[in-house]
Amino acid sequence: MEFVEVFDSPGKGRGLRATKELWAGDVLFAEAPLASVVCDSHASSVCHSCFRRQEKLQRCGQCRFAQYCDRTCQRAAWEEHKQECGAIKGYDKAPNENIRLAARILWRVDKEGSVVSDLQLSTLDEMEDHICDMSPDDLKEFKVDIHNFLDYWPRSSKPHTVDTVSHVLGVINCNGFMVSDQRGLQAVGVGLFPNLCLVNHDCWPNCTVILNNGNQSAIDTLYHSQKRIELRALGKINPGEEVTVSYVDFLNLSEDRKRLLKQQYFFDCTCEYCTNKTKDDLKMGGAEVEGVKVPEEKVKEITDYSRRMLEKMEKARMDANYNEVVKICRDCVEKQENVLADTHIYQLRIWSTLSEVLSYLQFFEEAATFARKMVEGYIKLYHPNSAQLGMATMRAGVTHWQAGLIELAHSMICKAFAILMITHGPIHPITKDLEMELRMFQQNEYVYQSMREAALQNQPMRMMAEPANEGIKNLFRRK
Repeated sequence: MEFVEVFDSPGKGRGLRATKELWAGDVLFAEAPLASVVCDSHASSVCHSCFRRQEKLQRCGQCRFAQYCDRTCQRAAWEEHKQECGAIKGYDKAPNENIRLAARILWRVDKEGSVVSDLQLSTLDEMEDHICDMSPDDLKEFKVDIHNFLDYWPRSSKPHTVDTVSHVLGVINCNGFMVSDQRGLQAVGVGLFPNLCLVNHDCWPNCTVILNNGNQSAIDTLYHSQKRIELRALGKINPGEEVTVSYVDFLNLSEDRKRLLKQQYFFDCTCEYCTNKTKDDLKMGGAEVEGVKVPEEKVKEITDYSRRMLEKMEKARMDANYNEVVKICRDCVEKQENVLADTHIYQLRIWSTLSEVLSYLQFFEEAATFARKMVEGYIKLYHPNSAQLGMATMRAGVTHWQAGLIELAHSMICKAFAILMITHGPIHPITKDLEMELRMFQQNEYVYQSMREAALQNQPMRMMAEPANEGIKNLFRRK
């Protein structure tokens, strides 16, 4: 590794630190997964090789479970799927994603050994499984997974002890990394990346992790590139400084972040932002009306009301009752106005959901208003080079374009592009699309605007893509 080395981080165990000076956008390392699988909930809608979303997928003729874009993807995945295919046929069904991932990991380790790359800094045996820290309920489910794994594991494969199987499943539970679709917009799979497991958490990190799905579409496999994660610097990092990423979304309050980290990753966060409760006052703040602060009692009352409405809204959203979602959000916005600060996280969540659902229902101008407010609030809370801020700004720019507000849309896409060039890099599909949009605008602004306005006026009415959960907020998969 040229830019990082393993060291003992005080109070954290092993970690990684920089060996050279790094700047925003620098790639500290790239790493292919030890193994990865598509999540159960996306098994029929995502290619099991390139993780691209497709309406029509070709099913594996043997196991009838794995699905692919085409023969090229199927051939690219065969080495990893070969043993899995026979195991699924023998088991008569596909087990859950944890078991499928554990099996793929063990098949690879059995074949290649514990170190599968010259750049690998940590072996499977060295990773923490935290089985002893599990709650009784989690332990009960965990034992069911072990039992099902042993039933699924083929007799023709190398036998493994219960301790080995439980260790691998435990490692997946607390180190399984969310794998996004080809465009990086939604988590559709889970994988294990040994070097990434060495990067410790900080609520205000100096690095971010992005998945690059590579390219398996070329007919000639010589031109294929691997699925990999990239650890990218968010700003200047000095030699000897520990490199960190955030395991949870910073938009949560410090107490909520600490609780989530303890539940999922079994450690107490002692970072500066949790210790000092940094920005918690903004996240739960009240508005100022003509220079006068809203009384705390009123802020608390509307905060409690908003919390209840968010739960109600989420239920309506899960039921795909989007008109009810809009009604709940509009009632909430009316109550929150001039009471909650524009950085209050419950108000931001309402604005975010409302802008998404209104876009889906094609009320673009109103959606753009709430998207703009949401981004303005995010700017005051997130790291200036945060991937979440970049993605939210990009989505707001798209919403403004849909509303016909071309100049504002262009401005937002420029800001999003600047952030995503740091967090995602120049060859990620999202960044490449934004670059193409900006280039078209720069070459001929008048033609660009005329073309876009004509497209907006003439396009046939159709439902937009169904609103999904906002981005990928957690680095590692939550149970």
